[in-house]
Amino acid sequence: MFGLFRGKADPQELTRRFLQTYEGRTLIIHAGLDMAWLEELLRQPGGAGHFRIDLRRPPGRRPTPVEWLAHEQIRPLGLPLPLLVKVTPGILFLRHLTRGKGLVEPGEILWLLDEIEQRYHALLRSAGDGSFQVSYGIALSDNEAEAMLAGLGGLE
Repeated sequence: MFGLFRGKADPQELTRRFLQTYEGRTLIIHAGLDMAWLEELLRQPGGAGHFRIDLRRPPGRRPTPVEWLAHEQIRPLGLPLPLLVKVTPGILFLRHLTRGKGLVEPGEILWLLDEIEQRYHALLRSAGDGSFQVSYGIALSDNEAEAMLAGLGGLE
């Protein structure tokens, strides 16, 4: 876009570009991560494959699609951080990575991803006009991985 609207971000274009770039990928949106936790995450299978977006870093004057999404669409939801985001065609599944007063173990992230489409804290569905419709799922206090609990049940 040129002229008077040159610096104005177009939400529809940002959404399209975000989905085109990140479909099939996962993000971890955070406001700082403990280094020991991050090191453990990176040792996990697939742990280095999550895009990490730090909300402490403000978006640029012309935000990238992921900066716009994180700061303008996800942050206002007020969900606990960090958040795991699975990007599928037109739908983002969000699940926070806290339990009690701490973080879930990095090794649980694959379990959480396996069930995120059925057990999410929030779901953002692209409305096609640059906005997202928000739906809420499981309670914020519920952040156990069902697969993990099922596996623990067999140990008794």
